[in-house]
Amino acid sequence: MLRKLCEKYTYLSEDDISLLENIAQYLPSIANLVKADIFIDCIIKNSDMAIAVAQAKPSNHLSLYQTTTVGEFVFRENEPAVLRTLEIGMGTSDLKAVTQENRMVKQNTVPIKNKKNYVIGVLIMESDVTEDVSQNRNMEILSETTEQLSRTLMNLEKPNLQNTIDFNLINDAILIFDQNADSIYVNHTAESLYKKLGYKDEITGMTFHNLVLSNTGFSEILQKKKSIQCEVSIGNIALQIKYAVIKKSDEANGVVMLIKDVTDIKEKEKQLILKAIAIREIHHRVKNNLQTIASILRLQSRRINSQEAKRAFDESIGRIMSIAATHEVLSQNGIDDVDIKTILSKIRDNALRNIAQYNNRIDVRLVGDSFHVDSDKATSIAIVLNELLENSLQHAFRNKKEGYTEVIIKKGIMYSNISVIDNGQGFDVDLTRSNSLGLDIVKSIVKDKLNGEINIESTEKGTKAAFYFKN
Repeated sequence: MLRKLCEKYTYLSEDDISLLENIAQYLPSIANLVKADIFIDCIIKNSDMAIAVAQAKPSNHLSLYQTTTVGEFVFRENEPAVLRTLEIGMGTSDLKAVTQENRMVKQNTVPIKNKKNYVIGVLIMESDVTEDVSQNRNMEILSETTEQLSRTLMNLEKPNLQNTIDFNLINDAILIFDQNADSIYVNHTAESLYKKLGYKDEITGMTFHNLVLSNTGFSEILQKKKSIQCEVSIGNIALQIKYAVIKKSDEANGVVMLIKDVTDIKEKEKQLILKAIAIREIHHRVKNNLQTIASILRLQSRRINSQEAKRAFDESIGRIMSIAATHEVLSQNGIDDVDIKTILSKIRDNALRNIAQYNNRIDVRLVGDSFHVDSDKATSIAIVLNELLENSLQHAFRNKKEGYTEVIIKKGIMYSNISVIDNGQGFDVDLTRSNSLGLDIVKSIVKDKLNGEINIESTEKGTKAAFYFKN
């Protein structure tokens, strides 16, 4: 396909096309190495366009493409980096482009040159524009499938390497050693890294012993005949290193050393850890302060003779403890999201302790879905459930020795809902709505904080209170 497209749409010579065919057979290895889609494009004769003549998808990573683009035309307004490299012979890093499938990507491009140093094509690496630090962190430096590419590099002389394809497309440091442990290829990233480490000599031609950055011997790598990966810290620089054996006729014939500078990633990890510790400490202190307030209210309640006032104090204490339960879970996680089922389980336990004084044998069940919500939403849900549970446990079973209250959690696509159902004696919903502070609090939180609605139905066979909230 590559040859037919080049003969039809380009001015490339027989030697140029053969060179592109030779490079194209190694595109799958390059795609696996950089874990990205790789292409070769060529300029179209008498035109301001290019055409894709070869493509490889990474076999060990999700491709950005559903179908092949080989034979598709490339327009400047969609892929400016491709046309720029073809025209001026300069590579491009991380320039946005729009694919033939109308998807935004980042492109790295490098020129492919013939023996006369003329640009005959462009090698393109594409990655998702949404790719972030966490995804990069999980990227391996080299996969086992790069051995074919390594063998090719070993068999190419250095001048040919420079004149055909620039492997500085890869952002990691690459060093290739022959069977005598002498470095025969070093990319620009490796040169910059070793200069940063204080090296003054030319590192091409230097021995493995002088360049290795971990306690790993050359013979050890050859004997194991498989890749070795490690992480080291040199001064303030954190490095991830992988050694891969180069094979020729199933015999170890050299070593590829790839080095990724992960200093920024490690620093961000450290900052995230410190932030998580700070968040946990803040939630822990808030929880302790709320529990202290609840204790003070309990002491004050014991000094009051009015039963109505005592009930008001108990209700306020219950509300405070429901908020404290949320902060307790957050103090353990160190993140802003919490499992709603864990929070509601604590609210249920607090409610059961509060009704122990009534000696009622009430079974409180918690069933349904488990999912995460942010801390603000969790606090609001905790207060609402606390009110509904307290109302059910205190009022629904006044004339009954036993019964059940069931809390059901259902996660939806846009809205989720929580229902509190009991088999108590029921009540007059309209009458209670007009003089209940608890229900006023519930309605206000559901509407204003949760962007939802609440519905209460009650008969002599029991009560069902269900509230909906936006995910």
